[in-house]
Amino acid sequence: MQFLYPSFLWALLAAAIPVIIHLFNFRRTKKVYFTNVAFLKAVNTTTSSFRRLKHLLIMAARILAIICLVLAFAQPILTPKSGNIAKSAGLTSMYIDNSLSMQNELNKKSYLDKAINKVEELLTAFPQGSRLQLVTNDFSAQEHSLNNTQQIKERTTTIDYTHTPRTVENVLKRQISLAAKHQSQGGNQFILFSDFQKSTAGALNRLKVDTSSTVFLVPVQAKAIQNVFVDSVWLNTPFIREMQVNTLTVKLSNTGERAVQNLPIKLFVDEVQIASAVANIDAHGAATANFNFTVKDKGFKKGRISFDDTPVTFDNDFYFVLHAAPKIRVLHLFGQSAPEKFVQHVFENDSVFVLRSVSASNVDVGQIRTADLVVVEGVQVIDGSLSVSLQDFIKAGGSVMVIPPTAPDIANYNSFLGKYGIRNIQLKSSTPSDLSILAEPSKSGGFFGDIFDSSNLRALLQMPSQSANLTWQVAGEKLLQFRNGMPYLSSTSVGQGEIYLVASPLAKEWGDFARNALFVPIMYKIGALSVRQEPSAYSFKENTFTLEVDNANANTSFKLKKGKLELIPIQQLNGKQLTIELPKANQLNEGQEIESGYYELMNNGKVDRILAFNHDHSESQMEFYSSEELKSIFGNQKNVQVFDQIDDTDFVKTFKEQNFGKALWRYFLISALLFLAIEILLVRFFK
Repeated sequence: MQFLYPSFLWALLAAAIPVIIHLFNFRRTKKVYFTNVAFLKAVNTTTSSFRRLKHLLIMAARILAIICLVLAFAQPILTPKSGNIAKSAGLTSMYIDNSLSMQNELNKKSYLDKAINKVEELLTAFPQGSRLQLVTNDFSAQEHSLNNTQQIKERTTTIDYTHTPRTVENVLKRQISLAAKHQSQGGNQFILFSDFQKSTAGALNRLKVDTSSTVFLVPVQAKAIQNVFVDSVWLNTPFIREMQVNTLTVKLSNTGERAVQNLPIKLFVDEVQIASAVANIDAHGAATANFNFTVKDKGFKKGRISFDDTPVTFDNDFYFVLHAAPKIRVLHLFGQSAPEKFVQHVFENDSVFVLRSVSASNVDVGQIRTADLVVVEGVQVIDGSLSVSLQDFIKAGGSVMVIPPTAPDIANYNSFLGKYGIRNIQLKSSTPSDLSILAEPSKSGGFFGDIFDSSNLRALLQMPSQSANLTWQVAGEKLLQFRNGMPYLSSTSVGQGEIYLVASPLAKEWGDFARNALFVPIMYKIGALSVRQEPSAYSFKENTFTLEVDNANANTSFKLKKGKLELIPIQQLNGKQLTIELPKANQLNEGQEIESGYYELMNNGKVDRILAFNHDHSESQMEFYSSEELKSIFGNQKNVQVFDQIDDTDFVKTFKEQNFGKALWRYFLISALLFLAIEILLVRFFK
C-alpha cells in the first residue's frame, strides 16, 4: 500500500490527544460520609470498573477515528500490478488520434468516438488536483496549457478529423516537450489512444521511451473489411482537345480483406456527371476503369471521381483539374536559308499550336525560354548564346527537335549533343538518291500507340522512303529506323527534357517523310509531349509544390481560396517558378480547416488557376498494429504498457486498478465516521 499524500501522516500524532485526556483526569474527588457504608462500598466498586471500561472504549474509538481520518486525507492506494502509481507532481498527457483512418467503425460507432468516450470515462480516475493535458494531431495552441478534468472533457466535444497524420514518435516528442515546459521532469504519464496505422505510425521498433515516464498504448483494433481509394488518374493523350473524345483512366485500389464487386464509379466534370463505369476489385488488389468524355470549351475543368464505399469515406472522392485545349508554344529556328515550310504547315493548321518561326541568328533568348518545343532546322552550327539557351531550356524540361542541314558542322553537333549521351555523330557517305524504306514502328503502345489507335493509320501503311545524312549512337529510343537498324528519328530523355534527332533534312530530295501520312501525327505527338504538364492533382503529403505562373513579380502575393477559407501560404517566386508550402494543421487559425477539393490560386484578386488537393494515400492503407505486435515491439521496455482492446467494457476499471491502484480513502473516511458514531453511542447509552 502506498500514499498519494504521505505528508498527511504527520497528523497521526493527533492520536495522542485522547490518550492525554484520559490519562490526566483533572476533576477532584469529593468524599461523602454515610453512617453505613458497607453497601455503598460494593456499589462504588462495581461502578468504577464499568466506568474504567467505558473510558477505555471511548478513548479507543476516538484514537481510531483520528487515525482513519488522517489516513483518508493521505489517500492510501493498493499498489497496482504494474508497480507504478501516478504521482501528484507528475503530468498526465492523453493523446487522441483524430486522423482520417479513425473513421473506421465498430457497431456503427467510429473509433474516434470510442476513443473520446474512453477518455471521458478515464477522467473519473484522476484526483481533482491532477495535472492533465490533451493532445491531438492538430498540435494546436490549446495543448500548451494544463487543464483539469472538466476542461479536458469540454475539449473532447470539439475534436474533429484532421488532414495531418502524426507518427507515434512525433506525438511522444510533443508530449514530452509540453511536459518539460511545465517543469515536469519525472513521474509523467503519456496515454495514447490510436489505431496505430502502419503507414503513418512510423518506425516503432526504433522508439525508445525515457524510463522516468510511463507510456500507455491503447490500440483501437480497427479492421476494415474493405476500403477503396483512387490511386491515380491519367489521360490517354497528353492533353484534352475540345469537341473530341478524350479517355481518362482511373486506377482504384482495395486495401480491405473483402473483394469489391460491381462498384459504381462516377466521373464529374464541373460538377456534372458525364460518364460512369463499374469496377470489380480483389481484396488487397487494384483495378482500372476507363471513361470517355468530351468538353465543349477551353480552360481549366474541375474533375472528380466519386463512389460510395463505407465506413471509411474521406477518400471516396478524388479531385483533379483538367486543362482543356492548352496553347502549345512552338519556336521554329531555321538556318541561313529558309527551308521548305513543312514544319510551318503542320503547326499553323491547328489552333492548339502557337508557332513562331525566326532565323536562328536573330532569335531572342526570351523566346526560347517561353516555348514548349523548339525545332532547330537547317542550322549548321549550334554555338554561342543559342547553345547556352538551348541547354538551359532542356534542363528546365523543354523539348528540342534537331533537323540537320545538308552540310552540318559535325564537330559542333558532337559537342552540343554529346552532353546528352548522343555520341559518335557522323556524316553518312550517301547521296539523297540513296533511298531506303523505313521499317514499320510498333503499333501497340509506346510513342505510336495512340497514333494508330485514334486515326485511319490502323491499316498497313506505305512507309516513307528516306535517305540518311547522319548516323549516331542512339542514347534513347529509336522512334523510326531503317530496316538495317540504322536510326532515322530518335528520342533521348534528359531529366524532364527531351531531344529528338532526325537523320536528314526534310527537303524532297532526301525522301518523302515530310509528305507521308505519318509526318503530321508524329509532329503533333512531339508537340503534345513537349507540354510541361503540371500535376492534375496534389496531395497534402507533398506539402510543398512548384508551378509556373505568368504576370508575377517579387511583390506579388498569392492566396489559396476555397469557399470562405483564404490562406496566404509560405511562397517563393523564382522567375516564373512559384513554390508554395501548405500550412500544417497547427499553423491554421481558429476555425480554419484544410479539406480535399478545389482551391483557387489568387493573384491580385484574380483567379490565376485552379488547383486540386486530395488526402494522402497512406491514410487509406487499412493495415494496423495489433496489441500483440505492439507488445512484441515494446516488450523490452517495462515502462511501456500495451492494453488489449479499447472496446473492452472493463477497460477503465482495469486501467484504474493496474495503473492507479485501488483507492482506499473512502473506506477510511467511512471508518472514521463509524468510530465517531460508536463514541457517541458509548457516551449516551453505555451506563
